[in-house]
Amino acid sequence: MKLWIAMAALCAPMMAQTPMPVIAPTGHVQGADVDLAYWVYGKPAKTTPVFAVNGGPGLSHIYMVQNDAWLQIAKQRQVVLYDQRGTGASPLKNADAAMGMDTQVADLDAVREHLHLDKIDLCGDSFGGLLVIAYATAHPEHVHKLIVSDGLPGWKAIVHLFPQVFPDKLEAQENAGHAHSAGKQEDGQNEADARQGLRNHFDMIFYSRTKLDYYMSHAKDLEFSPKTGEAVGKATQQVDHTADLAKFNFPALIITGRYDMNVAPLTAWRMYKAIPGAKFEVFEESGHLPSYEEPEKYVRVVDEFLGQD
Repeated sequence: MKLWIAMAALCAPMMAQTPMPVIAPTGHVQGADVDLAYWVYGKPAKTTPVFAVNGGPGLSHIYMVQNDAWLQIAKQRQVVLYDQRGTGASPLKNADAAMGMDTQVADLDAVREHLHLDKIDLCGDSFGGLLVIAYATAHPEHVHKLIVSDGLPGWKAIVHLFPQVFPDKLEAQENAGHAHSAGKQEDGQNEADARQGLRNHFDMIFYSRTKLDYYMSHAKDLEFSPKTGEAVGKATQQVDHTADLAKFNFPALIITGRYDMNVAPLTAWRMYKAIPGAKFEVFEESGHLPSYEEPEKYVRVVDEFLGQD
């Protein structure tokens, strides 16, 4: 009996890692440059809806739904996800469309307005953290509560440790890139290189090798647009909202994985110290994706912070 209980405890985390069902978008917000696809999970409730804003840039929301964490959160409130312009189900209609932060903020606000929501909660993951901070700076009147999950207030404020921790992996990737560029590019090679580059990135953002292997072997297509990522990165490289954090007057929660080498915990700590009354939560067995590495705790922490209002 004791052995069965122990085995059940070991298996439980993996059982919770079932990807959310792939469903068609709930709708689209039509614009001149892009029709933004969005998804709404959960039934209307008295609680404030939460927008789960994914990172990247250049990634769709798909990497965030590789387990059922957001479905669990949707039991208490509606959860809204959307694909940012130029990613996933939101391809650009205009190749010359603006990609800067003002445009990203306007897109998020267009989804909010389309859903007729006056107040929303925001949870921004990684680059999504920068986006929700930018949104909260521009539209504090619409923000009920704010969560920044392994995010950043600006590229210059990030503490990024890949070069210090993974010099071997970065050199190997650089050498592989040179080899590909020197050889003849076959059909589909650029796309294959992009997929491999994304997988190489994920190889450095997990704390648990077991959970990394499970994630990569079970993950459904991780949609990534290198062109969009490069364009957004270039257009937002000077964005820095560090000075705006002190002006936030709504509840804020800053989340970090203890072993996040992509956006190191010092980044989160500085944001926590800058935002009046903010809360700080460390996930001790996580890298850059605590929602996947410690999903049960992540759901509990988010639910408790958002509460019943």
